[in-house]
Amino acid sequence: MPPRVEGLYAVTPDGLDDARLFALAGAALAGGAQTLQYRDKSGDAERRLRQAAELRRLCRAHGALFIVNDDVELAERVGADGVHLGRDDGDIAVARVRLGADAVVGASCYDRIALARAALAAGASYVAFGAVFPSRTKPQAVAAPLSLFAEAAALGANAVAIGGIAPDNAAQVVEAGADAVAVVGGIFEAADAAAAARALAGLFTAR
Repeated sequence: MPPRVEGLYAVTPDGLDDARLFALAGAALAGGAQTLQYRDKSGDAERRLRQAAELRRLCRAHGALFIVNDDVELAERVGADGVHLGRDDGDIAVARVRLGADAVVGASCYDRIALARAALAAGASYVAFGAVFPSRTKPQAVAAPLSLFAEAAALGANAVAIGGIAPDNAAQVVEAGADAVAVVGGIFEAADAAAAARALAGLFTAR
């Protein structure tokens, strides 16, 4: 059975060089991130393999889950804990078969509980809703109401919130019932990434 995704879920931004990426990812993990997702849209296969392998190593050192965005083949190649798939990024059922019963397979469900039901039926182990707040990473993303997390709980779903989440607004999402908060800029653009991660992770400890 796949592990649950809970607490702080750090998501790397595009375009960071190795040194900056690894330093910030390490700070997020040291600050309490329980899951790290590698997201890179560069199309540079060599770079993606190199960075994913090192991030997997960092996650192992911190006891965190390592998830690859969109790329089942890369996840399999580096021994990631799983993959996250958007609407157009591949078939959930195929990813489940390829990565195995114990892999984490996440699915973007945007603002629609119907997509969550379908994803769970296809074999997703968690569903993600967002953007819960306006997002600089995806400024055109649909707005997802916080009421979705109560609906997801009624389905028994492991539910993740994403979109514009930062230390100053994350409490609203945690109180709404999200099992995890996926954060990009709120950590990787913070003046102190480790401190931002500690603040976000602490919301779950308090709950």
